[in-house]
Amino acid sequence: MKALYLDNGEALVRQVPKPEPRPGEALIKVLAAGVCSTDLELVRGYMDYRGVLGHEFVGVVHECANDYLRGKRVVGEINCVCHECRYCKLEMPHHCERRTVLGILGRDGAFAEYLTLPEENLHVVPDTLDDDVAVFTEPVAAAFRILEQIDITARDSVVVLGDGKLGQLIAQVLAMRAPNLVCVGRQAWKLALLQARGIRTARADEPLESGASIVVEATGSEAGFARALELLRPEGTLVLKTTIAGASLLPMALPVINEIKIIGSRCGPFRPALEALAMGSVYVEPMVTETYPLAEAAHALQRAASKDTMKVLLRM
Repeated sequence: MKALYLDNGEALVRQVPKPEPRPGEALIKVLAAGVCSTDLELVRGYMDYRGVLGHEFVGVVHECANDYLRGKRVVGEINCVCHECRYCKLEMPHHCERRTVLGILGRDGAFAEYLTLPEENLHVVPDTLDDDVAVFTEPVAAAFRILEQIDITARDSVVVLGDGKLGQLIAQVLAMRAPNLVCVGRQAWKLALLQARGIRTARADEPLESGASIVVEATGSEAGFARALELLRPEGTLVLKTTIAGASLLPMALPVINEIKIIGSRCGPFRPALEALAMGSVYVEPMVTETYPLAEAAHALQRAASKDTMKVLLRM
């Protein structure tokens, strides 16, 4: 089959063996996949990954033991776990010590004609959702993870730093709980997408009043981390939502002095994500700026890194 394969920092479309599902796994024919900032960081050396890229997808179950799933259109949770290690037994499977992660760690990903995932990872997509919307389920779930980790109420002052792909989704999800929310970004046209949803925005170079109870850092930069600390009130909460290649030097004095709570946030629940997409409470169609066939996946990756694009999709 064809796939976008990353090897030694170079991602090229090539012929690779079609994956064989293990017991309990399904073989899925990929319909569409989304390029994520994590994919771009993997190319830059994050996780030292080698293999087929991609973890945001929608597809059709081609082979599986479960009669109900066969032929269904699905999305899939990306962490594949052992159910036996100490973290699995503590009901923390996303932190499984022996996990593989679709297109990120030890498991070929979704920028391909086929992929495999455990049947337990799959969620059937409502018929009302187009492929180009369903493909957003995984990053929308990542936004909903924040609501699992911290309690956000209408009284909270919330700042989302970053107007990119993930920042947009986080702002939409958290705005359902926190009307006093502002998303800060650098691109006027990206902020306009949120303004159209009634979400308050600010340019990164504008002065912004400090004293936020919660700041979500979705820029993936040291400057974003420093800005977050400036905007937070004492005993506020900083949520780190992006992963980047390379080491960072982070200021440590201010979090100690102001007793800031710092929370890392990764993968999240698929059920509320699918519901939000189906109901239109998270609206993603305007975020799709370009689509490409799998044969042009390497170029699609380059375009996804450009400032004039938001979400780039591959259609298989």
